[in-house]
Amino acid sequence: MAVDFNDLIIIMEKLRSPEGCPWDREQTHKSIEYALLEECYEVLETIDKDDYKGMCEELGDLLYQIVFQSRMAEEAGHFNVNDVMQGIHDKLVRRHPHVFGDVKVNSSDEVVKNWEQIKQTEKKGKKPLDGIPKTLPALLKAQRTMDKLGRADGRLGEEMKKVRKKECLKSINNLIGGIEGRINADWMGQLLMNLAALSNYEGIDSESALRDALERKYYTAGINKEGNL
Repeated sequence: MAVDFNDLIIIMEKLRSPEGCPWDREQTHKSIEYALLEECYEVLETIDKDDYKGMCEELGDLLYQIVFQSRMAEEAGHFNVNDVMQGIHDKLVRRHPHVFGDVKVNSSDEVVKNWEQIKQTEKKGKKPLDGIPKTLPALLKAQRTMDKLGRADGRLGEEMKKVRKKECLKSINNLIGGIEGRINADWMGQLLMNLAALSNYEGIDSESALRDALERKYYTAGINKEGNL
């Protein structure tokens, strides 16, 4: 039997009803926030593995979390899932004037630049880094920070990227060159931050690169007979 989005909403309403599931009724936004994060990572794992059957299932689990959170917000009188859909619909239209309006662009860089300019107009008074979640994994947060700062200053040109790349390499070499007696948390943080910045200027997703390297080096290779990696 084919189902549509409304069927999922009806199921969620039933689960949260007095006659529904005790566990689902007891949950709050915070009590299941861990599940939202876990489902995101499980989706990413299926993408890395090109596992489309698994991806379909995990995207369903992620969608369930969105419906769940929206239902609890509706019960508290804040918003409902239709408001969520309306919000993303309107945002996509606003931020793609080259598709839904008469703005002309010649490259994806121009698309991103326009997106950031529209976003800043929408969120007047906010700083460039305000949109980066504090709970992001540190490596991803570092790269997003460098990217945001660059876009805020209009540094999208290839020549400027080359300059920033050289600056990162110089900083990394200086850190490694003065390694003796300096291996502490601050030194390591500076090194990782520079590596994340370098990834950004090279157009590499540092989080994905590290995850792929771990998979190739350890998980795909497996563990030897002695139990060592």
